[in-house]
Amino acid sequence: MVDLEKNEIRTGGDEIPLFSASAEDSKLCSVLAKEKTIIPTKSECLIQGVPEASGKFRYAVTDFPSQVSQKSVLVAATLVDLKKEAIPVRVLNLDHKPKTIDKGAVIAMCEPVVDIVARPQEFSESLRLPSILENPEGLNEEQRTAVKELLQEFQNLFSTSDSDVGRCNMTHHRINTGNHPPIKQYPRRLPLAKKEEAERLVKEMVDYGIIEESSGPWASPIVLVKKKDGSTRFCLDYRKLNEITIKDSYPLPRIDDTLDALNGSQWFSTLDLKSGYWQVEIQPEDKEKTAFTTGQGLWQFKRLQKANLKLSPEKCRFFRKEVSYLGHIISADGVKTDLEKTRAVVDWPRPETVHDLRSFLGLCTYYRRFVRNFSAIARPLHKLTEARSNFNWTEECEKSFNSLKQALITFPVLTYPRTDKEFILDTDASNERIGAVLYQKIGNEECVIAYFSKSLGKPERDYCVTRKELLAIVKSIEHFHHYLYGRKFLLRTDHASLRWLLNFKEPEGQIARWIQRLQEYDFEIQHRKGTSRGNADALSRRPCKESCKHCTNAEKKFG
Repeated sequence: MVDLEKNEIRTGGDEIPLFSASAEDSKLCSVLAKEKTIIPTKSECLIQGVPEASGKFRYAVTDFPSQVSQKSVLVAATLVDLKKEAIPVRVLNLDHKPKTIDKGAVIAMCEPVVDIVARPQEFSESLRLPSILENPEGLNEEQRTAVKELLQEFQNLFSTSDSDVGRCNMTHHRINTGNHPPIKQYPRRLPLAKKEEAERLVKEMVDYGIIEESSGPWASPIVLVKKKDGSTRFCLDYRKLNEITIKDSYPLPRIDDTLDALNGSQWFSTLDLKSGYWQVEIQPEDKEKTAFTTGQGLWQFKRLQKANLKLSPEKCRFFRKEVSYLGHIISADGVKTDLEKTRAVVDWPRPETVHDLRSFLGLCTYYRRFVRNFSAIARPLHKLTEARSNFNWTEECEKSFNSLKQALITFPVLTYPRTDKEFILDTDASNERIGAVLYQKIGNEECVIAYFSKSLGKPERDYCVTRKELLAIVKSIEHFHHYLYGRKFLLRTDHASLRWLLNFKEPEGQIARWIQRLQEYDFEIQHRKGTSRGNADALSRRPCKESCKHCTNAEKKFG
């Protein structure tokens, strides 16, 4: 609809302002041939032209000059930059004879380009990007202006409505099911209150060009899920299809490697695609495999909805000092857990079954690098998940459950590892567990990079203290291999006899295997305070206080 009173066009809920060119902008600019050129018969040539006078406009469209002396010659309309020394002009000779264009001849006329998009001052309103432009903390006025100009330049990358979904044509999604016969599942019964909603969502996707009617042999049921904002998410149960699909082996990067790579970063941005899966086209022969039914028909996806991808402006964050990423809060200071993700743990009901308990432990394990002595705290709960164990919730389990819940909402900030700083590894062992803390000294402070802990098996719990401490070193170094290998680091332990143990000239058995592993690393052992230095000298001549069989035999043979 054209509204001349408001000087705008309204289409699809969007308002596009109309601009009229001023008299000054309407002045034409002649383009002169830079060199003499002969255009062969029935041919097209790219002739270098020189703008005679660009006036006050820069970008223009070339057009055929009315005063051209040559007949049967056409000029292609081209968008050009008049500030350049020479501009390309495509000239076509339709005659049966060659045509000569003399140097300085007028070969085209230029008209100024008139933008039909909103002007910069109307940018934020027309694009409706409040989440991007709202309160850019830490930016001064000059930086804010630069951000707005950047977003304006790439405004076509942002979705303006639910129907404005990108369409990637760089690749096609393939669903490789081999020779497996088609899978057909019957539609699930929807609540009466949801049937109308399902039909509305299907019609929406048809209108947006995301799905089309299907007549193939495949069918999967739908699932309607309530979003946080109360609206409905249209989901499909493709579990049966996924089971028979041959998986790609393309590996995603590890989350901890991704977070470690942020060292030194001060500003953070996150991008989120608008209905990302709907933006990738599906291989034509595989479309029928995506078919689903609501009980009112069979539909299939045209796309999972250069890339022609669209971003969801509401979910994008730009130039922030702190952002949420993969369940973590990242900032220049380091990484901590996202309370939005862990807040549900506070009200987590006491598990009644092994399945419920494993769900809780799964969430906790995702964040275990933040929890010191994680394995010790979680051990009573892990015992309940063992195959031969009865599900008997004890007072010890309750204490472990509450301790983990508390730990999940009181995480420390872990520092990003730096390649220019030495790593410090503290190890420790007790009767039932081993653990370690990886540090780096930043300034005058030792900052935690990550924690490690592991419960000991029954045979390991029978080791003497010396062997447990050595086991703690071996397992901790193996766990932090990607940080420590190929670099010199400081190993701190409170058991001085380990120096004696590591200096065996001809070790045997388990000790030999452990020492062989440690020889791959370059580290210096430092005895942590806790035992006086005088006692440390005495301890260094004795493998262990318990005089266990293993260490006593080693002392007799090598000591």
